[in-house]
Amino acid sequence: MQDNRFANPAQARATQIDAGLRAYMLGVYNHMTTALGITGFAAFGTKLLATASPAFAQLLFGSPLMYVVMFAPLGMVMWLSFRINAMSPAKARTLFYSYALVMGISLSTILFAFTGASVARAFFITAGAFAALSIYGYTTKRDLSAFGAFLIVGVFGLILASIVNIFVASAQMEFLISVVGVLLFAGLTAYDTQKIKSMYHAGDDKATAARKSIFGALTLYLDFINMFLFLVRLLGNRE
Repeated sequence: MQDNRFANPAQARATQIDAGLRAYMLGVYNHMTTALGITGFAAFGTKLLATASPAFAQLLFGSPLMYVVMFAPLGMVMWLSFRINAMSPAKARTLFYSYALVMGISLSTILFAFTGASVARAFFITAGAFAALSIYGYTTKRDLSAFGAFLIVGVFGLILASIVNIFVASAQMEFLISVVGVLLFAGLTAYDTQKIKSMYHAGDDKATAARKSIFGALTLYLDFINMFLFLVRLLGNRE
């Protein structure tokens, strides 16, 4: 291990930046992992409650509350994305974890629609692919920014195709959407990891660094969740 007492100023600063970057990225992954854990527990807890209590299931999935469960995550993530720089780190973190909780309640419907084994299989495939792609995005020297615009345009195209397929109800189109969705969010995982890494600045104050960390965690969380959802649709066995 290098002793910074005998390093020149440039080397010492590079060492400090490396240590700061590692701590920053570790914070990103810790926030993301915590949010995924909250989502998973919320999804399984909601299924257990709905299975045990038909009245609760009717309230959650058979009343106007169903639309709140469906659309609340979208509203929360948009609010957090646009307002995070005006929030304190504690408020941003609380809202992020609250969003993960509501998302878990919303995603509990997947546990009713697909077998538990196929959901678990899709999750572990997603986790393995995500880890590999994020490591690639972090370590590669290749500039991935050129792919960013292409991937984002692809996501908008995917959303439009999904809306169209609601009315067309084509199994072939749904299969194609799922394949393209997995590929797009796989690419975004690597791209976003590199972008989050580039956001790090050693001169940031503690609050700014914390907000960047939470925003980065939110970005990777969305990549993971979307890749998982498309994999479930692609590989899942329906109940």
